[in-house]
Amino acid sequence: MGLPRHIHQFISRTIFVQNNDVDKACRLLNRILSKEDIFGQYRRTRYYEKPTQVRRRINYENCKSIYNEDMDRKIKFLLRKNRVDPFPGAS
Repeated sequence: MGLPRHIHQFISRTIFVQNNDVDKACRLLNRILSKEDIFGQYRRTRYYEKPTQVRRRINYENCKSIYNEDMDRKIKFLLRKNRVDPFPGAS
């Protein structure tokens, strides 16, 4: 029988200090929290955000992610990486 989900999330966020290196443990914790967007969520909920501002922010984030995904696809195509035939038609 596995652990409950909330226990698993807690364990995955637990940082152990090795060799009394607290700075390294703090950097690792900050990296984990920023990757999971805990800091961003905290900054957004620190002050009240009007519903129109929430919608604008969410729409902006969606547009930005679509743009970034499209640009990544274009860059990968232009760099000719990971293609079977990087120069089609050139023999």
